[in-house]
Amino acid sequence: MQNLVAKADVLIEALPYIQRFRGATVVIKFGGSAMEQRTCYDGILTDVVFMECVGINPVIVHGGGSAVTRRLKEAGIRSDFVGGLRVTTEEMIRLVDEVLTEQVNPGIVETLRQHGGRAVGIAGREVLRARRLRPLNPEGTERLDLGLVGEVENVDCRPIDAALADESVPVISPLGRQPDGQVLNINADNAAAEVAIAMRARKLVFLSDVPGVMKDPEDKESFLSTLRVGEVAELTQSGGVAGGMMPKVSAAVRALELGVQKVHIIDGRQPHSLLLEIFTNRGVGTEIVP
Repeated sequence: MQNLVAKADVLIEALPYIQRFRGATVVIKFGGSAMEQRTCYDGILTDVVFMECVGINPVIVHGGGSAVTRRLKEAGIRSDFVGGLRVTTEEMIRLVDEVLTEQVNPGIVETLRQHGGRAVGIAGREVLRARRLRPLNPEGTERLDLGLVGEVENVDCRPIDAALADESVPVISPLGRQPDGQVLNINADNAAAEVAIAMRARKLVFLSDVPGVMKDPEDKESFLSTLRVGEVAELTQSGGVAGGMMPKVSAAVRALELGVQKVHIIDGRQPHSLLLEIFTNRGVGTEIVP
């Protein structure tokens, strides 16, 4: 009986959050180790099905870098990275598109359906209008040539809205298209942020391989449950935001400045971290707020 009451208490704790976010759009960037470990993969997508069932509108933007790396290696193509971005040639973009659009995306859609949800795969190149990304070098003296790597200019929300209206979970791959038709490789963190901005999402959630943001990445005791936009610059200078956390935090700041209400960075390897962050009093990751 005690166990049953405890289960009821969990549902009661979740109730105000279900009421608060019913009808809200939540964009989830699904990537990292969580996509490589089957238990985590299934657990996260089960959480997404739960969210949709209680009236939230989840939108998934997925990565797939590990799958792309394996495919390129099979083809004998070496990957070079600059600032965490894969330099992408014309030969590579065809394989990147093939892996993300024909393998990773349909796999997520099928798993959502196996868990009782409804889902629609959307090729990012059909909804993300993009241009080539030419970032400055670390010295700020010249633009870098990353090949067919892009950044999102705007998002065609119509296919995403249609999927949500049909009570289906849209699953979007991180690819964009230039006006001339050229497909571009888009960083999934940035793609997720741009989708969240365009969809006026209530929340943007990044699934990471760490518990969240820490003042010192080597010290788990320095974990930050809340981070304000105004604190990001100082934390970056001190080394707290570095490596793979930098694109997530940068994308989070942009999303918050352009209307997204709250951004979460959580450990996708922790069982049901998505539900714990959204539907419980304390959460399990870092929330970034204006």
